[in-house]
Amino acid sequence: MKRITFYLDVVSPYAWLAFERLPEVLEGLSYSVEYRPVLLGALLKQHGNPGPAGIAPKRDWTYRHVTWLGHSLGVGLQMPARHPFNPLPLLRQALACSRDGSVNRFVAGTLLRHVWQGGHDALDAQRLTDLAAALEAQLQPDDADGARAKALLRSNTDAAAARGVFGVPAFEVDGKVFWGFDSLPMLRAYLDGDAWFDGP
Repeated sequence: MKRITFYLDVVSPYAWLAFERLPEVLEGLSYSVEYRPVLLGALLKQHGNPGPAGIAPKRDWTYRHVTWLGHSLGVGLQMPARHPFNPLPLLRQALACSRDGSVNRFVAGTLLRHVWQGGHDALDAQRLTDLAAALEAQLQPDDADGARAKALLRSNTDAAAARGVFGVPAFEVDGKVFWGFDSLPMLRAYLDGDAWFDGP
């Protein structure tokens, strides 16, 4: 069984698309997935990359592209009322459900759907309250002030950067990093044992 680490930030629409498509793309294979929230902004800053939202024409194209991808793939995706937004409260909410920096698929999916379905404001106060209630059964004890969640996010982001992760979604398996939604077929080929990966 192969173990895949899925690095994600809920601010990325491509992370949502990849999250939804991953089970279908890897159908029939033996694998496990560890979902690790990271702060995309910190990864981008490390490389002096403003990201798609920092370049106006690229931002407009990205919004059109992901909306079309959602439509063409049958994945519900509506741009949130405000984007980009500060994902820190949501990432920390996810990691309040973790002891080791990884979250389960239910937690990751709940956060991603909160952002990418319905076209609402991801940081609306009432919606954040509802989100906390939906995740209440997943919360880990002994982190009332949120210090552990903050530390886990920092640690996840630093560890991802050290592994060569520069954006999300990213998938690491056997020390190899596959970046982006469009790398899913390449990830599948690697897991299928494609001989191309034995070359230079």
